[in-house]
Order: sequence, then C-alpha cells, then structure tokens
Amino acid sequence: MKKFLSFLTATLVTTVVIAGEFADISISEVKALSESKKAVIIDVNGSESYAKGHVPGALDFAAIKAKLADTLPKDKNSLIVAYCGGPACKAYQAAATAAQKLGYKNVKHMSAGISGWKEAGQKIEKKS
Repeated sequence: MKKFLSFLTATLVTTVVIAGEFADISISEVKALSESKKAVIIDVNGSESYAKGHVPGALDFAAIKAKLADTLPKDKNSLIVAYCGGPACKAYQAAATAAQKLGYKNVKHMSAGISGWKEAGQKIEKKS
C-alpha cells in the first residue's frame, strides 16, 4: 500500500508540474489582447472547429504549424497565447511547446479554452 501511495503521489506531482508548464491567462485578459492585438493567439482545436468559431484574431494552428517560425513575430519576448477546447484539453501544448522551442519566452495558456470563452458570452469569429 505504501508503494502505491508513493506512486500516486509522484504521479500527481508530475501531472501538476506538466500542467503548470505554461502560465494560465484569463478570458478577460485574452479578450483585451485580442482587441488590442498585443499578442499572438493560437487556436489548437483543428481547422474544422476553428472555422466554426474561434477567439477573434486567433490563428489556426493546424494551418500554420508548418510555417510557425515565419508566422510568429521576430521578437522572442512577444506574448503567445495558446488554447484548445477547455480545461481538460491538453492539445494547446503542441502550439505552446512549438513556440517555446522556437525561443519564445512569454507563452501562456488560456485554460478555459473555446468552451469557456463561449460560456463567458464572448464574441467568436468564424472563418468564411
């Protein structure tokens, strides 16, 4: 039983460390950044979901991932915000990690995701 509890504790700690790798950013902060265009916002929900509705000004990760280095700003201190479906979704990590590997130092995660964005009554943009 002791071994099991130790394993469980280690697993939980590892999960917390991994989940906390990118700082969370609130819906209200992302809304302000979207309006001011002071951050690059990346939707990691896939092109079909992106077309149905995304944070205004967000980029479709599926469409840009092959040319991410050319798409992101030259300034490695630029704010990059990645999001996916909601709090339980981890797909955002693909974009956040890719940006981090390119040397970006200010990468954040909107953990509420597009579901939280919609639940908060925020406007969505649709791809035409």
